[in-house]
Amino acid sequence: MSKVRVAIIGVGNCASSFVQGLHYYKNARETDRVPGLMHVNLGGYHIRDIEISAAIDIDRNKVGKDVSEAIVTWPNNTLVFAKPPKSGIVVQRGMTHDGLGKYLSKIIQKAPGSTVDIVKLLRDTKTDVVVNYLPVGSEEATKWYVEQVLEAGCAFVNCIPVFIAREKYWQQRFEKKGLPVIGDDIKSQVGATITHRVLTSLFNDRGVRIDRTYQLNFGGNTDFLNMLERERLESKKISKTSAVTSLIPYPIDEDNVHVGPSDYVPWLKDRKWCHIRMEGTTFGDVPLNLEMKLEVWDSPNSAGIVIDAVRCAKLGLDHHLAGALIAPSSYFKKSPPHQFPDDYCKQMTEAFIRDPRATEAKMRTVVAERAGQGGTKGARRAARPSANGRPKSSAKARRRAPARAR
Repeated sequence: MSKVRVAIIGVGNCASSFVQGLHYYKNARETDRVPGLMHVNLGGYHIRDIEISAAIDIDRNKVGKDVSEAIVTWPNNTLVFAKPPKSGIVVQRGMTHDGLGKYLSKIIQKAPGSTVDIVKLLRDTKTDVVVNYLPVGSEEATKWYVEQVLEAGCAFVNCIPVFIAREKYWQQRFEKKGLPVIGDDIKSQVGATITHRVLTSLFNDRGVRIDRTYQLNFGGNTDFLNMLERERLESKKISKTSAVTSLIPYPIDEDNVHVGPSDYVPWLKDRKWCHIRMEGTTFGDVPLNLEMKLEVWDSPNSAGIVIDAVRCAKLGLDHHLAGALIAPSSYFKKSPPHQFPDDYCKQMTEAFIRDPRATEAKMRTVVAERAGQGGTKGARRAARPSANGRPKSSAKARRRAPARAR
């Protein structure tokens, strides 16, 4: 197989863990069970087949440095579990737009000089996949970079809550260019969102009605510092909230659901602490309450997911798939184009790895039929498809359906 050439936009903590992970597991045996990865060899691509082709940032402390040095440069403060050697890839000066918020601008100074020609950089470095690691709230910056990615002819993995893969406009732009996109907003290995989703599914499966729930998160990295600027949080709150509420099969008042970042605690560094509370009603209208706390190192928690995502994006390129990749997006991201229960997402992503074209065709049929049964609102609901991959329909709907459609 060929290599997977990856360009990184934003050389922060998440990029640091991603690059460290490539080095840490480069000699893993294909039979090894690596924590946080679906497979050492995914669709013919080993971890060591991923190469950093380019890195882009605006921080004067990082621009001009080798990637191996930039990933451990302040204000990065994540755990260092590997020390990659010099790569020869120098961090290039990127575009700012709205990528530097009120609080980050107090600790980050923009590098001097003009923005590198992104399209030329991606083409000259033969980049296959571009990973977006910009700060939360970088709406205009992300959309500007997406335009460059489309022009350069690369696949795109969107790790932040700026909605690209789930929006019809951008789906059509990628389809027109014949390029795949996986998004939006990375779902960590065992993070706040996936934990909250699993608990929600548990309540559903055991017949507990969810009355109220909250998820409070705080940490000490630049992500949490940036999110002190509440104006930048709108898409983040939508992303995290919909990831949970999409699994609740009945209406729940928005005042009874609170999901989102809460505060910045510098001494936590790249650790994130999450508190979840769920209040429900059981048999006999008897109350049931659950509280839990999760402590993680935030950036390593997502790095393996991105390693898998970029390999799936490359499979999309190899198989000439265009637009949002439904199966990988549903498993790897908080706000994919279409929500499904997590066990089904994993099942279909494994199927995608084995046969990308057939699986995406199947998923698009599932989505189309689901939308036909429930309209736009139904297409957003994480209903479980049946064993054959088609969405479950009511007995009433089956009676109305013509024989050949059954």
